[in-house]
Amino acid sequence: MGKKRSKYHNPQPFLADDDAASSKKRSKPAKHHQAEEKMISSGMSSKILKEALLQQKEIEDEARDENPNSSFFAVEEEPAKDEEEDVDDFAGFDDTQSHFGGYEEEIDEEDEKLLEAFLSKNAGPERTLADVIAEKIKEKDEQFSSEVRPLPKLDTSIIDLYKGVGKLLNRYTAGKLPKAFKHIPSVQHWEEVLYLTEPENWSPNAVYQATRIFASNLGGKKAERFYRLVLFPRVREDIQKNKRLHFALYQTLKKSLYKPAAFFKGILFPLCESGTCNLREAVIIGSIIEKVSIPALHSSVALLKLAEMEYCGTTSYFIKILLDKKYALPYRAVDAVAAHFIRFIEDTRIMPVIWHQSLLTFVQRYKNQLRKEDKDSLKTLIENQRHKLVRALPLILLLLLLFLLSILLFPNFLQNCLIAFLSKCRLLLRLAES
Repeated sequence: MGKKRSKYHNPQPFLADDDAASSKKRSKPAKHHQAEEKMISSGMSSKILKEALLQQKEIEDEARDENPNSSFFAVEEEPAKDEEEDVDDFAGFDDTQSHFGGYEEEIDEEDEKLLEAFLSKNAGPERTLADVIAEKIKEKDEQFSSEVRPLPKLDTSIIDLYKGVGKLLNRYTAGKLPKAFKHIPSVQHWEEVLYLTEPENWSPNAVYQATRIFASNLGGKKAERFYRLVLFPRVREDIQKNKRLHFALYQTLKKSLYKPAAFFKGILFPLCESGTCNLREAVIIGSIIEKVSIPALHSSVALLKLAEMEYCGTTSYFIKILLDKKYALPYRAVDAVAAHFIRFIEDTRIMPVIWHQSLLTFVQRYKNQLRKEDKDSLKTLIENQRHKLVRALPLILLLLLLFLLSILLFPNFLQNCLIAFLSKCRLLLRLAES
């Protein structure tokens, strides 16, 4: 007969008796608490977490409003470590790729001159980050002098630090960026700090690296501000100065499409609204929109906005590129593009070829979505708006087609005609020599 089990059994022999007793007393409430946790669904947990994060953000915002100076370097969002390493591994661009100029064949001189008639003559210079910060300083400081570059009212050590960062970015080609520069997107007064680095003097490679950092770490509205005040003026200046775009800046524009809404609001729309966008600028920036995949919703909104803008000539080029993406557009966007073309029925100006091409693309792609009254209006538009090159194109294509058919059907006849023609030419040359 085996030994009887002791009445007192300690499941945790390494604990003191008092501890064991207390653990027994806590066992029932713990099980009850665990049962309550199991009753909460995953969806409810996520809602609770979101609400807690919102409340935490409200508390931080209130604290920042009460004491803005203490949160000058408050971190809003920590960039991913892998992303930082990827930025630091940048090896620069090859010298053979120093400028991108593969768009030269698309620019026709006659069409470029015709488009100049639609450009605004009284457009002012582009607003830069320096202009915006200078205006803010002028509002606060009555002793503002336009001769000297103004400095925001920040700590002297911060000003000296970011001035040094700016000097480094002026000659930057490859390698790591200063940690102080990577910290700018998380700073509350990021525009003032960025202004200290003098973005207008950055090297093209520095602009590329900065765009990678700001596009990844800034919100939509802040990224739009960076594109509009820093990237957009720099790209236009480079095109106007060199008649082409530096390869690093071209890659920068491609990176900026990481945030499509910010790209359209910060670069494309200001370019068209300026009234001074020439064909060269349109072809360069349009080639980026053509190559990069853009969500259909963002493209639809961009088409709607472009169609409602005042016409400046090159707007048609961007409309054509977005239409060629063959997205399933909402009816509101289709109606807006149709209204854009219909408003030119009574226009007496000679429209450029690109306008006719964009109209043709629109009708080909979305003819089944057009209303009957829109189709009738477009027919009237085509009758009123004519172009000599557009009218001659069908005839040229027809003659070319007939020539190709004659080669296929009557090769011997054409060969005999060609031999007879050459023999007559030789005879005429001999007579001229004699």
